[in-house]
Amino acid sequence: MKKIIYIGIGAAIFLTASCKKFLEEEPANFITPESSLSSVKVARAFANACYQNLQSSMLGGQPSSYGGNTWNLMEFMTGKSNSDLGQTNFTLFQNLSYNATSFYVDTWWQNLYKGVGACNQAIAQIPGITAPGLTDEMKANLLAEAHTLRALYYFFLVRMYGDVPNITEVPESVDGLNLSRSPAKNIYDSIIIPDLLLAEQSTLPWQDNTGLVSMSAVKSILADVYLTYAGAAINGGDAAYAESAKRSLDVITNGGYTLFPEYTDMIDPANKNKGEFIFQVQYAASVPSTNPLTPLTIPNYSGISKYSDEYGSVYPTAEFIASFPAGDKRVEERQFFYSSYPSEKSPGTTVTFKGPYIYKWFDVDAVTNTVKSDLNYTLYRLADVMLMYAEASNRAEGGPNSKAIQYVNDIRERADLDPIGSMSQDAFEKEVWLQRYFELCFENKMWFDMLRTRKVHNDVTGNWDDFIGHTTVFNATFTEKQLLFPVPKQEIDVNPNLLPNNTGF
Repeated sequence: MKKIIYIGIGAAIFLTASCKKFLEEEPANFITPESSLSSVKVARAFANACYQNLQSSMLGGQPSSYGGNTWNLMEFMTGKSNSDLGQTNFTLFQNLSYNATSFYVDTWWQNLYKGVGACNQAIAQIPGITAPGLTDEMKANLLAEAHTLRALYYFFLVRMYGDVPNITEVPESVDGLNLSRSPAKNIYDSIIIPDLLLAEQSTLPWQDNTGLVSMSAVKSILADVYLTYAGAAINGGDAAYAESAKRSLDVITNGGYTLFPEYTDMIDPANKNKGEFIFQVQYAASVPSTNPLTPLTIPNYSGISKYSDEYGSVYPTAEFIASFPAGDKRVEERQFFYSSYPSEKSPGTTVTFKGPYIYKWFDVDAVTNTVKSDLNYTLYRLADVMLMYAEASNRAEGGPNSKAIQYVNDIRERADLDPIGSMSQDAFEKEVWLQRYFELCFENKMWFDMLRTRKVHNDVTGNWDDFIGHTTVFNATFTEKQLLFPVPKQEIDVNPNLLPNNTGF
């Protein structure tokens, strides 16, 4: 077993503590079974390994899918996006005919559990490492990173698949992997929330501009977890809303983060890991694993970039664009979306698209020059946390307080929308939900918001439909089957203990 452990971390061992440098440097050496696991670098390497599957989970590609990335899945499911690529199997999600062998479903599962495994390895090994300069506080903070990331991987697993295997130790044999599924509430109560509460007791820095887990990231994830726990899947109630509000308010009021003055500040690589950004998946143009969302969202075969592949993999429906209020800056040209761009193939001319495409991931230098996007992928930013506080405090206190109204107005002001005044609890909640739709669109947030609230904004009528029974603009109707994805068939084939599968599969 020790030999397996050594090989598993060998490639990472000489990388530095910084995630940025982790991306930019090549491994200088490997650990052998005879090597001593007694150095600060070794401890740091175990913690670094916990981050490795963030890229493959959130933006991982299917080996046989042209332009297919895991990010697509949650956007396809909302019914508010379209695609130019048949190879992504978009139509299966458009008409809700996907199954346990469909694209993305297995990729998410595999990479999230790989992330869990790396975290379990770190949690098991770091306490036993002794080395000059490695203090108890340093070890506690490295463990806090590992626990936070394990909680994050499990948070995605339970929201996507519901009941999942509870794996918190490094298996000693293959038999240790053939586990049955534990109830989602048990995963929250025994892993996700305790892991984050443990991390919250550490001395992690409030902010980390290299991309490592910080205390503000811990609290942001915890706020999201409690908000989801309070919602329809677990029905945790007002106490969970109050816990969510407490953590999100900490993030807002403790400083270090501000809303960017311009939306385009979010697609400037110079702003990575600072400003509005609380926690991001790290990418660097100097390494092969650059953020794939820039080419993925360029209109298919438009000829506006130096990329040989312009995928058009995901773009908004006309109905979603039309649902934004009049005068909303977010739908103005080259804010969140764009409908034309200068041609790369025919200089001096402009290509006009058939409709708006996503500008949120448009790395100008990559498009016009390097073909290597230097943008990070954002998991949490301040606007998200402000809206979490507004929603959670409104529920916990029976109505919106002045801070909640102010945070919503801050977001509306940046969008050039008039401020709101006092509102009923229900009206304010729907305003917050709507701002989450508009502000966080195409950031893989909307689908999870639909699931936890069991509500969907109808872009045609303007009403809030019940999730079950909502019919998308593609004339597909959500049923109980859509509340969870299926456990992948290939996982069930090797572990029948995962049966029965989720409703409808």
